[in-house]
Amino acid sequence: MASTSTPLTLPVLPLDDEVVLPGMVVPLDLNDADVRAAVEAAQAAARSQPGKPRVLLVPRIDGTYASTGVLGTVEQVGRLADGDPGALIRGRGRVKIGAGTTGPGAALWVEGTRLDESVPEPLPGQVADLVKEYKALATAWLRKRGAWQVVDRVQAIDDVSALADNSGYSPFLSTEQKVALLEIADPVARLKLATQQLRDHLAEQDVAETIAKDVQEGVDKQQREFLLRRQLEAVRKELREINGEQDGEESDDYRARVEAADLPENVREAALKEVDKLERSSDQSPEGSWIRTWLDTVLELPWNERTEDAYDIQGAKAILDAEHAGLEDVKERITEYLAVRKRRTDRGLGVVGGRRGGAVLALVGPPGVGKTSLGESVAHAMGRKFVRVALGGVRDEAEIRGHRRTYVGALPGRIVRAVKEAGSMNPVVLLDEIDKVGSDFRGDPAAALLEVLDPAQNHTFRDHYLEVELDLSDVVFLATANVLEAIPEALLDRMELVRLDGYTEDEKIVIARDHLLPRQLERAGLNKDEVAIDEGALRKLAGEYTREAGVRNLERSIARLLRKVAAQHELGERELPFTVEDGDLRGLIGRPHHVPESAQDPAERRTAVPGVATGLAVTGAGGDVLFVEASLADPETGAAGLTLTGQLGDVMKESAQIALSFLRSRGAELELPVADLKDRGVHIHFPAGAVPKDGPSAGITMTTALASLLSGRLVRTDVAMTGEVSLTGRVLPVGGVKQKLLAAHRAGVTTVIIPKRNEPDLDDVPAEVLDKLDVHAVTDVRQVLELALSPATNGAAPEVPIAA
Repeated sequence: MASTSTPLTLPVLPLDDEVVLPGMVVPLDLNDADVRAAVEAAQAAARSQPGKPRVLLVPRIDGTYASTGVLGTVEQVGRLADGDPGALIRGRGRVKIGAGTTGPGAALWVEGTRLDESVPEPLPGQVADLVKEYKALATAWLRKRGAWQVVDRVQAIDDVSALADNSGYSPFLSTEQKVALLEIADPVARLKLATQQLRDHLAEQDVAETIAKDVQEGVDKQQREFLLRRQLEAVRKELREINGEQDGEESDDYRARVEAADLPENVREAALKEVDKLERSSDQSPEGSWIRTWLDTVLELPWNERTEDAYDIQGAKAILDAEHAGLEDVKERITEYLAVRKRRTDRGLGVVGGRRGGAVLALVGPPGVGKTSLGESVAHAMGRKFVRVALGGVRDEAEIRGHRRTYVGALPGRIVRAVKEAGSMNPVVLLDEIDKVGSDFRGDPAAALLEVLDPAQNHTFRDHYLEVELDLSDVVFLATANVLEAIPEALLDRMELVRLDGYTEDEKIVIARDHLLPRQLERAGLNKDEVAIDEGALRKLAGEYTREAGVRNLERSIARLLRKVAAQHELGERELPFTVEDGDLRGLIGRPHHVPESAQDPAERRTAVPGVATGLAVTGAGGDVLFVEASLADPETGAAGLTLTGQLGDVMKESAQIALSFLRSRGAELELPVADLKDRGVHIHFPAGAVPKDGPSAGITMTTALASLLSGRLVRTDVAMTGEVSLTGRVLPVGGVKQKLLAAHRAGVTTVIIPKRNEPDLDDVPAEVLDKLDVHAVTDVRQVLELALSPATNGAAPEVPIAA
């Protein structure tokens, strides 16, 4: 603890906004009148007493003197480094300032009392720890400043008071902080304050260094990016000069490009707003790249580009006839569309209510009938651009409507991309495999197509990416599908349905001769003068080697045939030219796969035993022949009841129950042993058990098979049938009559039984098919049995009443 000692009389040397602590040595400028007066007074007083001149160093802040000063001795008087007169003064100890007094010279004299600042030895443990902490902090600060020489001097100080006063050299302390140190007489308390001040400064310095480092890193990154961008601009400039381009060409100026582009007014306004955003955004902003991509997409779209339709109706019809045999319904619909467009244009009705005269057609039919290739022919006939959009397997709604621009890698939808690819606003867009569109957690693409394919809405179609209205009312949309039932009802309602039910055998011959054979000759590296296929061979290929609604497998068979001939010629086994006849097919491509039932040996036919009937069905591959087999179980081994096999659907199972119930209730009228149906189990089987089957149209076929089984009468080999049966024996209408008759014709069937109410469907069947089929329209099962069952082998056939 500090204590007082003897009083002193000293001249005052005021220090304006500066503090000197004991132990410090400071130079003072004698040009200052107060300093010179105090030094001269001290020198005058020293002449009459031993020792060096002494002064009282007192801080003067805003004209107010501190209550405590420092006894200083004038060590030397001379010249400072700048040549001005000065004095070197050393602080010796604290002095408590008392009252003023008189003395020699012009200086102010005061009385003071020297304070005792000694600390008893040895140092207490807490004080020793404080000394150690202060030295560690001071050493850390001095090392950061590079003052290595001072570190040793600080470490050598052991006196607590001197160590605390050493902080007076610290430049980071304010005058108020130094005055606080000066006025604390207790050395330990003073050292605590000095330690706290040093600790706070080091903490602030660490924060400041961290901030400065982060700022410097950011500045360095910006400078580096700026430098690289400038270099990139310079490289681009050099490249433009090498390529002969003008510097600053318009492609880099989006505003100029937008103003020069032929855009609709609403699109122009939206584009200019985006240009404003682009100009305000920085080069580092990711929004800038989004806006540039969006502007590029908008500027690349053909907003006002349209191709002129070819209104030569006769020429368009000739193109369709030349490129596709058959398909009269589609050709007729396209011809009608062109004729109406021509009349609307002639009368100035091209745009009515903001909408143009587009078309939305749905081409539904089995594979291989030419739905996809028909789209190209339609575009060719109309003189329009053609774009195909494959929808098979699409499950994301954004594929149709586009992604929002904020997503990474966002793109417009397939419809907008199709228009962009076409380069005109009125192309023919083929939406291929629309029945294969699926839905999952990403949305339902079929629902997104509702607006696209609605003629009342698609003139204001909005893509999520563009977010501006796009007029699709002049686009001709052709949608293709294999299965009509797979298309959502709301979507189907927006399209005009055109069915492609397959080709007749004569049409296949024409297609093979005029289209398939020339194409495959080219692919096989043959000329038409080298290999020819006569009509008999083509007919056998279509009838016995392939059995399909379309011509895809027929084309593969022709390709296989031509490859075989080409290989034999290269091996020296066959001379060219060569004409392939029907007798050569087996030696070239093997035996036929589909021999008509009527051409087989009678004992090998499926209907050679009672209980087998021939039905007609529609599958995803077109019409097909369907056999139904029935058998009765032994009453001693088989359980009574009905067994159905062949992977049947619920509707077909119900039809089997109806057929069995009808025979049980009306079998006596038909002179059938219906007692067997009560005691014995009935098994109905549909061959090709791996293929799912459903629908009511096999009702009369199952009834006929059961009646044949019970009566022992065979079903005629040349008869096939289709129709739904009721519990009263009525024959009800079914769908797909045209496809079923084409399938019967392909299978060699000559007699077909259909419901009476399906007679209007015969108008759609080609005349050449009807000429070769004996079609019977019936209303009752009794008529079916009369036509389908052969006479009884043991005598006259039982009388079968015919309903009126």
